[in-house]
Amino acid sequence: MPAYDGPERHARLKIDAGLTASGWTVQSRDEINLSVARGVAIREFKMEPGYGYADYLLFVDGRSIGALEAKKEGYPLTGVEPQVKRYSDGLPAELSAPHRPLPFLYLSNGTETRFVNLFDPRPRSRPVFGFHRPETVAEWLEADTLPAWLSSRPGGDMVSETMVQAVSQPSSLRARLQRMPPIHIPNLWPNKVEALLNLERSLADDRPRALIQMATGSGKTMLAVTALYRLIKFGGARRVLFLVDRSNLGEQAEKEFANYRTPDDNRRFTELYNVQRLTTNTIGASTKVAITTIQRLYSMLKGEPDLPPELEDSSQFEAAGPTSQEPLPVVYNASIPPEYFDVIFIDECHRSIYSLWRQVLEYFDAYLIGLTATPAKHTFGFFHQNLVMEYPHERAVADGVNVDFEVYRIRTRITGEGSVVEASDMPVLGLRDRRTRAVRWEAPDEPLAYKASDLDRSVVARDQIRLIVRTFKERLFTEIFPGRTQVPKTLIFAKDDSHAEDIVDVVREEFGQGNDFCQKITYKTIGKKPADLIQDFRNSYWPRIAVTVDMIATGTDIKPIEIVMFMRSVESRVLFEQMKGRGVRVIDREELRAVTPDAQAKTHFVIVDCVGITETELSDTQPLERNKAVAFKALLEHVALGGTDTAMLSSLASRLARLDKQCEREDRARIEAASGGPSLEDLTRG
Repeated sequence: MPAYDGPERHARLKIDAGLTASGWTVQSRDEINLSVARGVAIREFKMEPGYGYADYLLFVDGRSIGALEAKKEGYPLTGVEPQVKRYSDGLPAELSAPHRPLPFLYLSNGTETRFVNLFDPRPRSRPVFGFHRPETVAEWLEADTLPAWLSSRPGGDMVSETMVQAVSQPSSLRARLQRMPPIHIPNLWPNKVEALLNLERSLADDRPRALIQMATGSGKTMLAVTALYRLIKFGGARRVLFLVDRSNLGEQAEKEFANYRTPDDNRRFTELYNVQRLTTNTIGASTKVAITTIQRLYSMLKGEPDLPPELEDSSQFEAAGPTSQEPLPVVYNASIPPEYFDVIFIDECHRSIYSLWRQVLEYFDAYLIGLTATPAKHTFGFFHQNLVMEYPHERAVADGVNVDFEVYRIRTRITGEGSVVEASDMPVLGLRDRRTRAVRWEAPDEPLAYKASDLDRSVVARDQIRLIVRTFKERLFTEIFPGRTQVPKTLIFAKDDSHAEDIVDVVREEFGQGNDFCQKITYKTIGKKPADLIQDFRNSYWPRIAVTVDMIATGTDIKPIEIVMFMRSVESRVLFEQMKGRGVRVIDREELRAVTPDAQAKTHFVIVDCVGITETELSDTQPLERNKAVAFKALLEHVALGGTDTAMLSSLASRLARLDKQCEREDRARIEAASGGPSLEDLTRG
């Protein structure tokens, strides 16, 4: 290495190490041997007269393909882009090169590295974790030209005059993304068509990150599968990653891929492309779509042989907690280099991955696409404020994609105020061991006051739980779901596992039912996998009531749920909206009747609020039904007379959406005939 001092020498040492780690052999001018390795980087290479010396000239398979401009540590890199471009133009005429100017250019100061691909339609340098491997560069060089790629697609594309210069050069991913075909997918919901159009426009503009915000239950995963199919088939994406919150959501996503039928030839996605849900730390060579959790991905980057499956059962995004703000250390892994994935979809991306897990995502030189129903402020920031789709709950209800909701409140005095255990000579105070749950009875020698926030944590008042459950039972078939005789599928959120135990016990007793009637589904459930319990809750008659803490709080699809009951409060607006969203999913009436025989249709769900959470500022979404006491006829008359009251119009939209779910085919035909064409769904959307 030439003699450099201080920061520049330090930078060169780090650059050499980075090149070596990425599979390049670094040589000096006096030791050139291009046959020693597939990728060779030669320091201080003399270019054509007037073009100076390239800090590093890069060769793959004995031919020059690019250059690297090195600067001292801390030196800003975008300002030296013209300098590395000169090296691209100044290759000596006698050297072999597959393309001139040299297409692959790097700038590095040892800490930061930027890359520009001159095959891109609008070449723009971008930050990368490290240097691309020689075999990756060779693969890029072997790609079809853009005209050849387009003509190979079904239906083919004519070569325009603007593509003449691209006839002899390989097509890059960014070039192909600018030539995606129109979206013609029968029976695809309009909201998904809109999202696909916006996403593909963002990718064509080379926006590195994009955020899709769609209401819970509106089909984000199916949208992602559709988008991935198009990106692989028409965009030539080599390999993509679908990142999930926890293992049961990975299983759910895997089923979505397996059930997806392609719109052009009706074949299954998995017949065309290999989809692998990672249960080990090895990705198959033929895998096109990998599904995994971020904790397994991090384990793989660290080079660990495997990850205990139980570490994927719970949400590591939330388990990190607000104090875990330091990003995880990430180092280069030759088995999974930064260019390994072209596109990464991040499901439930609203979680706090951007402090703790941020560097795991930013390791990859890939487009990052976030999916969420409830973005937080830092979510928008991470995705560069590039919101390509916004589809709120209210619009989803009007479109028939979600069902509306109502709120029913059950409050007790000690829920709101706390209480006092009076001093007594008798053993009336039970002290429960947090670890063993063993109870020791004592006689308090002085009054013990507790606040509402202590309830079911440091203080357990089973009578308060009993009062809530008894009130719920008494009003279930008269006020909450009048006329029903069977308990609708009900999901209860408890404060912790111990609280869930108490609720399950009281529910079984108050309803006079056995174990099958009410089940606890938490990470501490043993004897049966939580995923199997969720499957039973989704598809079987039993259980009627499930009690959880946060395992079913996000992402889990259980369409028959008609009651979401809050016996815990939360401080996170995002988490509350996710928990509330467990009830919004639509379901076919026959599918609903298979698990709840006396249900006619799922027209809405009910939030049973036992802690006052719906009265706080946490709630983003509001029910479309704003004037429940106003008769349907009065709402219609308001519109007929030209009324524009927002609450009245919202309530009418809610009633029409519910009516649409109760109508048979003959009813819909009569409505369309009477309206002159528009369906109830059309009228609901306005």
